[in-house]
Amino acid sequence: MARKKILIIEDEPHIVLGLSDALEFEGFAVVSAAKGKDGILLARQEKPDAILLDLMLPDTNGFKVCEDLRRWDRFVPIVMLTARGQEVDKIRGLDAGADDYVTKPFSVGELIARMRAILRRASRPTEANPEVFEVGLVTVNMTAHTVTQGSRCEQLSFYEVELLRLLHERLGQPVSREEILQKIWGIEAGPSNRTVDNFIVKLRKKIERSPDKPEHILTVYGFGYKLAP
Repeated sequence: MARKKILIIEDEPHIVLGLSDALEFEGFAVVSAAKGKDGILLARQEKPDAILLDLMLPDTNGFKVCEDLRRWDRFVPIVMLTARGQEVDKIRGLDAGADDYVTKPFSVGELIARMRAILRRASRPTEANPEVFEVGLVTVNMTAHTVTQGSRCEQLSFYEVELLRLLHERLGQPVSREEILQKIWGIEAGPSNRTVDNFIVKLRKKIERSPDKPEHILTVYGFGYKLAP
């Protein structure tokens, strides 16, 4: 079986070396680029199974690179690496098309866990038997990774799809942040881990009529979230 290929777009040599060694030890093939422009070209040439993308690059920023990569391939998993801790940067990265983010300094073990989790879900979708359900006024197509309402259609990332799937499977029942992190990201919850909350914010923008007054993706305070039909 061919090894899964990871593209690293990062300009700090010690980070590239450390990530390459760790990923190759875990059985991945690795290619890398130090500039955004070179990374986009390499992505088209190498067709990686997933991309690790640094936010700060010498020729451009990761948001722009992510948008360009998304125009080329809607489905390749993109995990953004950022030294910034502000939630606004993480949300902006997700809005640009990233599937996930990891804040530097990060645990290599956690990053490997996230890569394995995202690649388990990264089989290319087919439209033969699409998995579709309704949430309020929108139609969620889990196979095509889309949310539609009338003529409006928006893309869903891998983790948005998996988060919606888990909540839909437990429709009307609260699901804890801990369970969401463990089942979807393959990592343990921590007091400062805002991953689930950030993805909920993004999903509400796509599904709710008023994201600040959600009717369907509801917060269960001190516990987690639930999906209401």
